[in-house]
Amino acid sequence: MEEFVVLVTPQDEVIGQMEKLKAHEQGVLHRAFSVFLFDKQNRMLLQKRAHTKYHSPGEWTNACCSHPRVGETYEQAAKRRLIEELGIETPIEPKFHFLYKAEVGGNLIEHELDHVFTGLYEGEFDLNKDEVEQVRYLSLEQLDLELQEQPENFTPWFKIILNQYKEHLK
Repeated sequence: MEEFVVLVTPQDEVIGQMEKLKAHEQGVLHRAFSVFLFDKQNRMLLQKRAHTKYHSPGEWTNACCSHPRVGETYEQAAKRRLIEELGIETPIEPKFHFLYKAEVGGNLIEHELDHVFTGLYEGEFDLNKDEVEQVRYLSLEQLDLELQEQPENFTPWFKIILNQYKEHLK
């Protein structure tokens, strides 16, 4: 099934839709969301993308990120993808949004108006192996260390979004 993304202006005005792969090939601005989940020790949940993904396979990233469908709110899309990827339901709340552009390999570009959500989750997972290879929790200190020592193990957009997240904590 072809997936479409919602094309927008920098002010989040909808201007159309485009097949997801084509939008990433052309680097067209579209809606996206990212979810950061934490446990009670404030460790961040990371997912390792499945090796079958068409870009950034086998790389670590935040708990969940994807694109709203036409007619779907950012929050509805985030909750849908948490179920589809991780097999979980948990409350999330919006934190901030921003624009970014990043090359993700294979001549593909993420150019997104990204809405970032956070939440708390401790429980079992029912991973969709077509999407997620594994999950783990890391302290922010351990995450910073791994990002310094092995940046190639993490998705390009995660590094950008994590920096934005840290800026909003200040």
